[in-house]
Amino acid sequence: MQPSQHSTQLVLDESQRLLRQNARDAVAQSEPLRRLRTLRDSKDPLGYSPEVWRRLADLGLMALPFDEHDGGLGLGLAEVVLVTEALGQGLAPEPYLGCIMLGGQSLALSKACPHREQVIPQVIAGTERVALAYHEQGERFSLMPASTRAVRTAHGYALRGEKSQVLGGVGADWFVVSAIIENGRGAEVGLFVVPKGESGLKVTPQWRLDSRNASVVTLLDVQVPERQLLTPLASGLALLEQVVDRATVALCGEMLGGMQRTLNMTLDYLRSRKQFGVPIGSFQALRHRAARIFIEQELARSAVMTAARALDAGSAEASAWVSVAKARCSDAYLLTTNEAIQLHGGIGMTDEHDIGLFLKHARTCEMTFGDAAFHRRRYARLSGF
Repeated sequence: MQPSQHSTQLVLDESQRLLRQNARDAVAQSEPLRRLRTLRDSKDPLGYSPEVWRRLADLGLMALPFDEHDGGLGLGLAEVVLVTEALGQGLAPEPYLGCIMLGGQSLALSKACPHREQVIPQVIAGTERVALAYHEQGERFSLMPASTRAVRTAHGYALRGEKSQVLGGVGADWFVVSAIIENGRGAEVGLFVVPKGESGLKVTPQWRLDSRNASVVTLLDVQVPERQLLTPLASGLALLEQVVDRATVALCGEMLGGMQRTLNMTLDYLRSRKQFGVPIGSFQALRHRAARIFIEQELARSAVMTAARALDAGSAEASAWVSVAKARCSDAYLLTTNEAIQLHGGIGMTDEHDIGLFLKHARTCEMTFGDAAFHRRRYARLSGF
């Protein structure tokens, strides 16, 4: 597969460079690593700062992927990646991925979104949050609901089932829930908009390895009117795939930021740590290891930018490029953090050193939306192999 003309533009323009710098400054000012430790150690169920979330919204960062007619800026994933990269550099715990790229985009990409004029402007303003509940325990990376069912009632549907690893689920005001609907043509996927506090809806916090906001969402005969079905039945799974592809590229941006910060921290340590009277960074073997990390990161960056621009252009090859990017980023982030721990020596094994936080984040990101092996198989399938 050869990249088309739109996907070869890998240099940022002036407005993109300004956006990237603004995002980096905003994240740095929020002291994310200190906050992450405080939230983790106190077992804060929300897992992030509402004040920082509103500050990011005030800067217009929530508005990037939403159309102008919804009150957004109408920009693309090429710009979103710059924001998520900044978040990843600081390990900022704010649920941009869960509430903007999953929940928010589920509403924005639907052609028949209920409450569109009510909810999306509030999401952009940072005053309300939407979470996408699609993953079920034991289903690995499948987007097809296994046990959650939507049963027809006189006035709509009753939702029954349980979702896990719902990113941004704690504190969410709305949930987009996937469920199987049985009808005369067989089983189809429906996406339903459910407000928090609905009778039968229970949200239980989960503790991810990287201490990010996630939850289990239990549905016990949650009554949903017909008008809250997000999509026509025939397009429910297709919309879910589109949303997750876009969120995967945003996650790849976050992974780029994390691996870049990890490399920078490691290089600083190699320059300052001395052995035999000289910095250990002067040892050729360690230079080679650092060079390999840098090369793998640059290859991953090119793949992510290509995937982002392919999705923005509506390319038929976009999903395949998403899988290339995620496989590359999974491998590169794991390599970077594993090597960082080794090159830091004993201090890298302590919780007091920040490098371990990036290792945990790399492990979590690897398994989110599919690991490298899953995406290599997906790439092969999409490419006709």
